[in-house]
Amino acid sequence: QVQLVESGGGLVQAGGSLRLSCAASEPTFSSFAMGWFRQAPGKEREFVAGINWNGVSTYDSDSVKGRFTISRDNARNTVYLQMNSLKPEDTAVYYCAATNHPGSIWYYEYHYWGQGTQVTVSA
Repeated sequence: QVQLVESGGGLVQAGGSLRLSCAASEPTFSSFAMGWFRQAPGKEREFVAGINWNGVSTYDSDSVKGRFTISRDNARNTVYLQMNSLKPEDTAVYYCAATNHPGSIWYYEYHYWGQGTQVTVSA
């Protein structure tokens, strides 16, 4: 069982930046592909970005392409989401998750989830 804990959320003005972190409890973290999802009030959970087990391959949604960057440090059992040029529509609870399906953008293929961290972008 992998436990994931997100941090780094907060309130930021439009155009600003935040870096989210997701720390895993187990060294087996390095065997999983990781992803970031977000969910805004009244909306479905949305895939944001993903990264394979060794960090070589990354993939992200069109809505964040060129603004968000996912990375990982397996020595620290941590995955990051650097968010730049934030927009009010990026406001959501952000979740990290682990999967055995590299490249997946589907929440139901992710096995372990963190509790989420709130990101609020003011206009």
